[in-house]
Formats: sequence, structure tokens, C-alpha cells
Amino acid sequence: MIPWRLAATLILTLVALATPTALPAQTPKYGGVLTVMQREELPQGLSIIETSTIATVWPASPCFNNLVYFDPAKPMETPDTIVGELAAKWSWQDNYRNLVFFLRHDVKWHDGHPFTSKDVKFTFDLVREAPDVTTKLRLNPRKDWYANVEAIEAPDAYTVVFRLKRPQPSILMMLASGQSPVYPAHVPLAEQRSRCVGTGPFKFKEWRRGESVEYVKNPDYFVKGRPYLEGLKYVIISERGTRTAALQAGRLDTAAPGEITKNIADQLKGAVPGMVITRVGSLTSPNLLINHARPPFNDPRVRRAVDLAVDRDGYIKGALQGAAVAGGALVPRPFGSWGLTEPEVVQVLGRPEGRKAEARKLLAAAGYGPSNPLRFEAHTRGIATYVDLASYVVSELKQVGVEITVKQLDSVQWYGATTRKELQLGINISGYGVDDPDAILFENYTCTSLRNYTSYCDEAVSRLIEQQSQELDPKKRLAIVHEIQKKLIAGEPRPTVAWGIDHFAHWPHVKGLVPHHSLYSFGRMQNVWLDR
Repeated sequence: MIPWRLAATLILTLVALATPTALPAQTPKYGGVLTVMQREELPQGLSIIETSTIATVWPASPCFNNLVYFDPAKPMETPDTIVGELAAKWSWQDNYRNLVFFLRHDVKWHDGHPFTSKDVKFTFDLVREAPDVTTKLRLNPRKDWYANVEAIEAPDAYTVVFRLKRPQPSILMMLASGQSPVYPAHVPLAEQRSRCVGTGPFKFKEWRRGESVEYVKNPDYFVKGRPYLEGLKYVIISERGTRTAALQAGRLDTAAPGEITKNIADQLKGAVPGMVITRVGSLTSPNLLINHARPPFNDPRVRRAVDLAVDRDGYIKGALQGAAVAGGALVPRPFGSWGLTEPEVVQVLGRPEGRKAEARKLLAAAGYGPSNPLRFEAHTRGIATYVDLASYVVSELKQVGVEITVKQLDSVQWYGATTRKELQLGINISGYGVDDPDAILFENYTCTSLRNYTSYCDEAVSRLIEQQSQELDPKKRLAIVHEIQKKLIAGEPRPTVAWGIDHFAHWPHVKGLVPHHSLYSFGRMQNVWLDR
């Protein structure tokens, strides 16, 4: 029997489109241009489905819509907070094997073309790399999200059917992620990289490379009365201190997700007492990409030693000043629903105070020591938060006799090198599109995944990942997911150092912008307004 809570969430009846979020206590004002922080040039342009980075998803989100989306007003993203966007209603059929969407009839693309089921089929056939597609994505980080889709049918202009190979209730969570917009079938992909044609609340105006991305209000947006703003301007500032100063001085109205550390939040609050600081989970995980296929990490003793050498508690309490929590491959409560608790991690990894001594023993057994130290080159992205993490890892490994140098790569170089599995050790911060095991586990830990950057392959773990995906009982699914995470800690494919906490900052005149416990799904901006 399906528990009542799951039945309520995934009931096999039509789900009506949620009404727009209730108005705040103040009456929203129309007009104004919101200036928004952007940390770097857009690595994959404006093409969300070809990217893994918030540096594209954040500035491109206002241009697009999803079939379904997480309610912008609710920080926690769960099945209960999914609302319709391009889908007016939807229905599960055949015991979660068929998902039927009934589309809105009043939607136009920014160039005036009508939105139809053809666009939905085009988008997700493209992402899942259906056998008959003629266009290929340059990068396809979310192919594995839709590997269970057997076919997508468009029986008429406003109906779409996702036919699944096996039951998979969580596909709705992935469709609701900000990483799952619908693209127009009639616009060449190459054009979407340099300008975006969407259905969203804002229309593309201009991208000045290295300076800014600008949008104007979409007067034909299908949500009546939205957006409130006349436009958006994402200001590209690559140096962390300079963009913090711009926010503090009022040249920016709001930060970008994941960019405000505890130290910076304290600085901003001291300089501008009225600055709104919201402490939220970011669904980002500082971690180590340990390449099992390349020496020295083809030796399990070396993998384990490097894992044990990095003091998680010291990083969380010292480097991040408490702006993170410990966990495994999935984020723990209260910022997520599926992760291991810190005591459960300790059961697998051992007590923190004994880890460095055990690391030295393992290295000695592998032939490394004072007269023959382990030396290699690690890589990280040339972004301030990554460099901070890399400095900490270098210091930690030095304490067990490991000497590494760190090479910084720009974002394009980084994604190329990781995809080709060229790194020995990547010092990394992973951002995940949605807090669900299917999205994170299939994408990063199955043997054939494109984003399995570490060459890790455990067929038993892959079978468990498949098993949890189709389990309809939440308690049974959670137990399987916890078992998987313990096996991943023991296997060291991508040791989790922490789960990050953001201190999202904006000026008090910015209203209606509610940061989520995830970077990727609150950038639509249709409910944001300026009180000035």
C-alpha cells in the first residue's frame, strides 16, 4: 500500500495549475530595473541545458519557463512545492509509468511563435539523446536525468506524454529544476547560446561580453500582471572584493546565489545595517574528485589516505565559520531530505581525531613517506570559493606528508578537463539542480554517467540506485538511499567535505526575491519588485 503522504503528493489525478503566489503585505510596485550580481562571464552562454554552472543558469532563468517549477515563494523544494508553468495540469498514469502534461494555450515565444507540445518533445528528446534526433548538444550534463524515458509523445498541440521504462515518481522533481527549461523547436541551438528566445517573464536585450547581460519586460507574459520590473541587468564582476564593494555601495541591488560567505555577510551587515541577509542551504558540496583510473589514485590506500587527511570539522568551523554542515553524497536536514547525519558519516569514516594517523599508515603501506613523499598536481576552478577550498586541502594534505601544487582553470577549461577525466585530483564545489537521489546519484555515481568524473564504477551501487528510484514507499526508499551513501563514503569516488550554507544578501528595497535551499530554481524574477 502506498503511504498516505506519498499518495497525497503523487495522487493519480489531475493536478491543477497553482495560482500565482499570494501578494506580499505591501502592494507591489511596477517599474524599475533590478541590478544583479554575476560572478563571471557566462561559460556556456545563455544555454541552460548545456551547462552545469549557476553562472549560466542564474542569468538565463528569467528568459525561460519549465513545464513545472518550484514555487518561488517557498525556500524548501519538495514534491509539495511544485507548481505549473507551461503545464496547466498533469496526471500520473499506469502506476507512475506514464506522465501526461496538458499545456497552456496562451503562451508565445518571445519572437511571437506559439508554444506547443512540439517544443516540449524537441527539448527533452534533445536532452535524452533520443535515437531520431538530428541536433546534438555541445555539452549534455543532464542526459542521465532522463535515461528512464522510453518515449515522448505529442498526440496534439497541447498534450505531451512522457512514457517511462519503469516507475519513477521523482522525474517531476527534475522537471521542476531551474536546469530543465523548455526550448523552442524553431530556433537553432547556436542562437540560444548568444541570445535566448524563451517564453519567460523577461526578453533578451543585450549581452555585452565581460560586462553585463540585460533583459526587458515581456509584455505578453502569460501570467497576468507579471513581471513587475521593467528590466534586469546582470553585472559581470569577476573579482570577489570588487563585486562585494559594488553591492555594499548600492551599485548592485542583490547578490548572486552562493557568493556571500559568513565573513562577507558580516562585513555587509556592519556597513549597511539594513541589508537583508538570508541564511539558506545552497545545495552545493565542496568535495574532492578522486580519479580512480589514474595513478596514484588507482591504489585504494592512497584514495583512502587523502580522504581521511582532510579535516571536515576544521573546514566547517574554521574556514567557513560554521557556514556549512557535514554529510555524505546528499544534503542532510534541515537543508535537504535525504542526507546522512554527521554521526552516520562518522560510523563509516571513523572518528575525526584518528583520521590523520590512519592516513599516514595507509600512505606508508603504499610506499610513501618522508624520504619518498607523494607529490602530484591538483586542479581547481579559478573562482574565489574554489581557491579557498584548495588552499585548505593543500594545508591538510601537507600535514600527512603529501605535497601538491594546484593549477587553476577557467570554467570552460575545467568542464572540459573533468568531462575528459584528465584530472588526478579535482578540488571541487558541486552544485546540484534538485535535492533528489535520482538527480544526484544517477548523474554522478553510475558507471556510465557523463558526469561521473572519477571513473568510479560499482555495479552493486548502480543497481541500488536503480532500485531506490522506483521504490514508492518513502521510508523504504530513504533506507536504500542511506545504504548507497555509506557505500559511496567507503568507495571514495567524490569525498564530501561539507554542504554549503549561503548568506544571500540584497538591499531592503528588493521585494519578492525568496532564496531557496538550492542555487538553481529561484531565478525566474517574475515576482520581484522594487520599493523605491
